[in-house]
Amino acid sequence: MQVTETSSEGLKRELQIVVEAAELDSKLNEKLNEVKDKVQIKGFRPGKVPPAHIKKIYGKSMMADIIQETVSNSSRDALIERDERPAFQPDIKLTEDEKEIEKIMAGKADLSYTMSFEILPTVEPMDFKSITLERQVAAVDDAEVAKRLDELVQGSATYEEREGREAAIDDQVKISFTGSIDGEEFEGGKVDDTPLVLGSNSFIPGFEEALVGVKSGDERKVEVTFPKDYNAEHLAGKDAVFDVKVSAVSEPVLPDIDDEFAKKLGIEDLAKLKDAIKSQIKDQYQQFSDAKIKKTLLDALNEGHKLELPPSLVEREFDGIWQQVNDSLEKAGKSFEDEGKTEDEARKEYREIAERRVRLGIVLSHIGENAEISVSEEELQRALAEQARRFPGQEQHLYDFYRKNPDALAELRAPIFEDKVVNYILELAEVAEVETSPEELMKSDEDDE
Repeated sequence: MQVTETSSEGLKRELQIVVEAAELDSKLNEKLNEVKDKVQIKGFRPGKVPPAHIKKIYGKSMMADIIQETVSNSSRDALIERDERPAFQPDIKLTEDEKEIEKIMAGKADLSYTMSFEILPTVEPMDFKSITLERQVAAVDDAEVAKRLDELVQGSATYEEREGREAAIDDQVKISFTGSIDGEEFEGGKVDDTPLVLGSNSFIPGFEEALVGVKSGDERKVEVTFPKDYNAEHLAGKDAVFDVKVSAVSEPVLPDIDDEFAKKLGIEDLAKLKDAIKSQIKDQYQQFSDAKIKKTLLDALNEGHKLELPPSLVEREFDGIWQQVNDSLEKAGKSFEDEGKTEDEARKEYREIAERRVRLGIVLSHIGENAEISVSEEELQRALAEQARRFPGQEQHLYDFYRKNPDALAELRAPIFEDKVVNYILELAEVAEVETSPEELMKSDEDDE
């Protein structure tokens, strides 16, 4: 095998690889020798078919398999020999000259092809000990526990019908309604005897507020506008009128906050229920703390590693982001102008995001490999089980899907690997805990804009 570099520009490489005809012919003879005692051809006893006759009948298909196998092996060997890691699957091109192809298939010409690819850049990891970070932490106070307990109580409310009662927020009304747009009833707009808790925000904005003050037996026209991002496109942004009939108004009855209430939730007593709530809040705060310090660390890694990025990787990442952005805008019935920017400004912004993702992907992968970080089968199975719990009744289908789709399994493995690399770096970096309020801890970056 002869390997010649025909082009080298930045991270782009092009190689010409030549495998001599004699090597292909040798491989063909090996295959013929392997099958000579197994092949069955009419007119010949098993094991007595002349190799030349086998070659005449099966030589062309065998050579096609040999060429495919040789291209796969020689391209891999060339990369190993050059100690280069392609950023994605190399583009391999064989000759399109039919006469030349016939010569190669007949073993009368060398196999020659070009392989084009982009290599991953060399990463010089920054000194992790030089990274200084602040981890925001918040204490769980009794007021927050009491608030969460009250939410549990509200969620456990029962409702008792009250004749003559005017509906208030938190009351439950039983209603039937018919919706219309421009005087025409629309599909899915008619419902009979459905319960609705006023203030639950489970209906279209403005609908529940319009029913405050109704009594059993009342009829009321409710005028609302469907949100622009409503999941039914034929209704999104449309003005609608609902003819509503009220058949009952019920007052919420809250359970007493005591040991019996805790037992109904499967917990031994009220004290242990409060402990469980506190633990849950603490875990939630920890998740926000982890997410914030991870973002700060990734910002530092992004700034601390100046790499030439493989153009195709950036382009593929950008295309994926751009498609999602445009799909979201279309679904919401908005444009870039509505977001306060031009399309060119948006392209520039999202290309920078794509470059950041590619850069961090390369850096984290390099750090993880150097530190011999890996995702165990046990960790992967836990993630798979967690994913399966999101689809009750469909667990087996989900397991089968991941088993048959290695790419999907790789997507499940990637965030686990990333978090393990991040934790590895955090152990080396200088991290100081900073006390903050729960509100500040849970505030997102967008809240500051």
